[in-house]
Amino acid sequence: MLNDDQLLRYSRQLMVEEFDLAGQDALAGARVLVVGCGGLASPATLYLAGAGVGELVLADDDAVELSNLHRQVAFRSADVGQSKAEALKAQLLALNPEVSVQAHTLRVDVDWLDREVAAASVVLDCTDNFATRQSINQACVAHRKPLISGAAIRMDGQLAVFDLRQADSACYACVYGDGTDGDLACSQAGIVGPVVGTIGTLQALAAIQVLQSKPLPATLRLFDGRTLSWREMRFHKDPTCPVCSRP
Repeated sequence: MLNDDQLLRYSRQLMVEEFDLAGQDALAGARVLVVGCGGLASPATLYLAGAGVGELVLADDDAVELSNLHRQVAFRSADVGQSKAEALKAQLLALNPEVSVQAHTLRVDVDWLDREVAAASVVLDCTDNFATRQSINQACVAHRKPLISGAAIRMDGQLAVFDLRQADSACYACVYGDGTDGDLACSQAGIVGPVVGTIGTLQALAAIQVLQSKPLPATLRLFDGRTLSWREMRFHKDPTCPVCSRP
């Protein structure tokens, strides 16, 4: 049951027919795991905290740098040198002190992901390297947890939702294969802030939809920031996928 302050805080989204009180209750009872606390996670977590997600679990071993500030909009100049996970936690609690936030300053490994993914309602992959993405995907497949994957570089962004609660759902490896080569960091290729912000914002919206059990199509969405245009590619479960199609 929402109290008067909560009814006021969430009043604008409660007015939305597709949201309502049941949707708010679903968010309040959710635990969202966010791996990576940079440009994607900044808008994603701010919107999820603002929406009233019950618990956010953050993981990142990096510290805030001056070059991050143009796109990692949750941070301020005073945060430079601080742990990204801890600085992001502080911002989320300042926005909504009713949300529970855990900050883990570490590089995630297989054992950590196995524990945390098992306890999560949904997982947001906000990282920037294939090896970690593959490990996150494997844990989500093992525990049948929905995975929302975002990526951005230069003027290009990608978004995909893998609802691994469904037996016929494709996984990240079905779409991208099992390679770990070819990583290209923002420090090498560059990134325009609003591009990564667009993808992170949509990760939050997708998470809200998933937490409310709203079906989302198995679609890879490709954003071109040069023309403000989108392309969509449908994908399907790979019957030979070594991750999700093993006997």
